[in-house]
Amino acid sequence: MAEIKVYTLDEVAAILKVTRRTLYTWITAGQLKAVKIGKYWRVSEQVLQDFAAKGTKAPKAQLP
Repeated sequence: MAEIKVYTLDEVAAILKVTRRTLYTWITAGQLKAVKIGKYWRVSEQVLQDFAAKGTKAPKAQLP
C-alpha cells in the first residue's frame, strides 16, 4: 500500500502562515477538506497542494 502523507493543523498553519482559527473557519466553510482521525484533524498532502494552488474565494468588499 502506498504511503499517505497527512499533516496536523499545526503543520498546515505553519506551512500556510495562518492561524489555527483561520484553518477551522476554512474547514467549516468547506474551503479546506480535512478529516478527523480520533480527536485530531488531518489534511492530506494532495488536498493541501490543491488548496494552495486554488486558494480561497475571498468575499467581495461592499462599497459604501
